[in-house]
Amino acid sequence: MTLSTIDFIVFALYGVSIISLALWVSRKKDGHETNSGDYFLAGKSLPWWAIGSSLIASNISAEQFIGMSGSGFALGMAIASYEWMAAATLLIVAVVFLPIFLEKNIFTMPQFLELRFDKRVKTVMAFFWLLVFIFVNLTSILYLGALAMERIMGMDFTFAVIGLAIFAAVYSVYGGLKAVALTDVVQVVVLVVGGLLTTYFAFNELSDGAGFLAGFNMLLERVPEKFDMILEPGALMIPDGSGGLKDAYMDLPGLGVLLGGMWVANLYYWGCNQYIIQRALAAKSLPEAQKGLVFAAYLKMILPLIVVIPGIIAFALSADISKSDEAYPWLLQNFIPTGIKGLAFAALVAAIVSSLASMMNSISTIFTMDIYREYVNKDSSEKQLVKIGRSVSVIALIIAVFMAPSLGQFDQAFQFIQEFTGFISPGALAIFLAGFFLKKANANGALAASVSTFIFSAVAKMWFPQIPFLDRMGWVFLLSLGLIIIVSLLFPTKKENLSIQINAAQFSTQTSFKLWSFGVLVLIIYLYAIWW
Repeated sequence: MTLSTIDFIVFALYGVSIISLALWVSRKKDGHETNSGDYFLAGKSLPWWAIGSSLIASNISAEQFIGMSGSGFALGMAIASYEWMAAATLLIVAVVFLPIFLEKNIFTMPQFLELRFDKRVKTVMAFFWLLVFIFVNLTSILYLGALAMERIMGMDFTFAVIGLAIFAAVYSVYGGLKAVALTDVVQVVVLVVGGLLTTYFAFNELSDGAGFLAGFNMLLERVPEKFDMILEPGALMIPDGSGGLKDAYMDLPGLGVLLGGMWVANLYYWGCNQYIIQRALAAKSLPEAQKGLVFAAYLKMILPLIVVIPGIIAFALSADISKSDEAYPWLLQNFIPTGIKGLAFAALVAAIVSSLASMMNSISTIFTMDIYREYVNKDSSEKQLVKIGRSVSVIALIIAVFMAPSLGQFDQAFQFIQEFTGFISPGALAIFLAGFFLKKANANGALAASVSTFIFSAVAKMWFPQIPFLDRMGWVFLLSLGLIIIVSLLFPTKKENLSIQINAAQFSTQTSFKLWSFGVLVLIIYLYAIWW
């Protein structure tokens, strides 16, 4: 055990506070029975600060604290492109995607696909999303979280997996999205404060006690190559997970990051992903949702300081670790003082359990609303829907508990998540964009793209392994979009026109949103300019 009694007390206070808050938020109001709208969309009552906080708490998990720090150790600051480009993507989603989704008053992304195309498209995509959410996302969050607890606390890996699963289940299964979103406000405060403290003490160690700024300057001097945002072919070799080395360009292909597949990954993740967009669907209004997204964009701008820089510091300190994903636990274990270590560990666990809770809620929403209500019991009551939602959350978590140990074979679990999520994201994004802007796109074209995105991705990975996976995602997206157009023209449907009616007024935003968005874009341009 490396945590002191004080650390355990700090951590225990955090755990009790979160569970208590969740149970208080989830309490039943007199005369009101929880319905599907309450459980899955928080009664459409979320304010902007809860939306923004929940977006980031759901997004930032062990895959960032552990996985992205591991990629920072291996790749350097270039991996921060996922964060900074996500900030720009959030603005696009707020302006383009949200007005369309909220106008349709939907619960899930598959539900939108049924409204725009047909039931076949909805069912296929719902099935694919459930597979990815359970076997990639939920499983990886548990694996990376348990890895951290094993390294930091000396806890048995299996017990750590089970403990995290129980913690997340206790505070989220009963209360639904409202409990998840409102506790996420506290979770974000804990993870940002705890994460910044970890970074501060790591910098302090690097500078021999001279503090944050001195440590940052020393880091720039000691490992300047780790601050190249645009990687060149052959410039950096990293572990490949099997004892050999590979070109880092394969993970972050130079200008292709800014101009290609990274946009596919981010637009899909922030704009079409039930796990994320569900918070915005639960907003009080469109302006409230848009303010929540721009708030989240600013939080994304500071996150590399919390989840990437620690990995680079560990590299500069010549961390004695066997794989990149051990960088963050190594820092936490060796250089964070007593008491603060408990808070930093609470920040890590906050990120893990909030993401687990959000993923479980999204899995239960899709299964309940798009599979169970559609094919099992069309006449199910509101009470039955909530009951099924809770049961599915628990079942998904149990599956992930058994699958988590299998991820131990990967050196950078964050890259594993990005690559295998990339098997579905190009086709899914193509379907949504075609649904928005191409009136002649029909269900046959969308169905073809939903299946072919896996085929295109698998063929490209096997036959063209020299193509970086982000570039591959860009090409698969273009192929999927082209396939939608061709199939839609060759095989028109007999259904009435289900195209989305779009007008310029839908995309108008408040002046305050425009001003805050401009600030985000200026920051992004500045950061890329100084570390090009």
